[in-house]
Amino acid sequence: MTLTHDEIVALPKVLLHDHLDGGLRPSTLIELAAEIGHELPSTDPAELAQIFATNANSGDLVRYLEAFAHTCAVMQTADNLRRVAREAVVDLAADGVIYAELRYAPEQHLEGGLDLQEVVEAVQAGIDEGVAEAAEAGNTIRVGAILDAMRHLDRSPEIAALAIVNRDKCCVGFDIAGPEFGFPADNHAPAFTALRAAHMPVTIHAGEADGADSVGEALFQGARRIGHGVRIHEDIEDFDGEEPSLGLVARHALDQQIPLECCPTSNVQTAAAPSIENHPMHTLRDLGFAVTINTDNRLVSGVSMSGEFGVLVQAGWTKEDLLEATLTAAWGAFLPYEERGDLAETILEAYGFGEA
Repeated sequence: MTLTHDEIVALPKVLLHDHLDGGLRPSTLIELAAEIGHELPSTDPAELAQIFATNANSGDLVRYLEAFAHTCAVMQTADNLRRVAREAVVDLAADGVIYAELRYAPEQHLEGGLDLQEVVEAVQAGIDEGVAEAAEAGNTIRVGAILDAMRHLDRSPEIAALAIVNRDKCCVGFDIAGPEFGFPADNHAPAFTALRAAHMPVTIHAGEADGADSVGEALFQGARRIGHGVRIHEDIEDFDGEEPSLGLVARHALDQQIPLECCPTSNVQTAAAPSIENHPMHTLRDLGFAVTINTDNRLVSGVSMSGEFGVLVQAGWTKEDLLEATLTAAWGAFLPYEERGDLAETILEAYGFGEA
């Protein structure tokens, strides 16, 4: 039986891959841009959202990335960062997300005079406010922060140290983001060495704009999860056939159950997948890989977690498939073991399976 929209919204969701600067409310972006005199393509919320979605679906990466110049422009003060974070949490909670890890690059928010630590504190203040506001509306959500370093720049050791210093306050992990092709994870080996020494969880964007070798480099640097990871299928011979043969990277990811932070719509928009119907995540799921469902950039891609669940249902996913992916995300969360167990139990109860 096909799930209705309301039924999908009501399902508990775990979101591991969501960029703070890619998920602003259109109305907030318009208001904040007006305050600083930043020109947008439109000052009508619905039209602005449509412009971003059209650009994202154009197949032109330059057009896709235009939105981030606008969102980052308004995220340069503590007040604005706090507001964006608060609203992100409230919106996710209203969409049925019970645990989320919001990621952002502190180095992209310094133009207004903030230092790196002040950026982290402003975002965390917003997260805390959002959790409280969501609770007042009857929605329970827990949120952690992942700090991104930009992989085409050279501040990764500094951002890694920032994540380690703030791990007891708010930061649950570290990531490198930005252009993948031509900027391998190995370029940031010193940062990953420090993170391993501190036992800090790491996820790395890989297998989106580059192939399976990029995933292999990420795993070599200690990634516990892979951001996107869909092109790992390139390391599987006869991927869609009756007897697929796994290469070393794919075998490692499968055997170790490395969570793949798949983002269905975004993956199609960036050409990491040909379509929702032919997305590699379907076969990867069937082969036993640890596939999870994520949004990537809610505003820029014009998506929500419920929307991503919905397009997968239209592509043939069942309620049981959604449950499996959600449990995989729960167990892949950068949380203590006991808390991941509690999260999984909450999910199972909501799906009608009683205690875990």
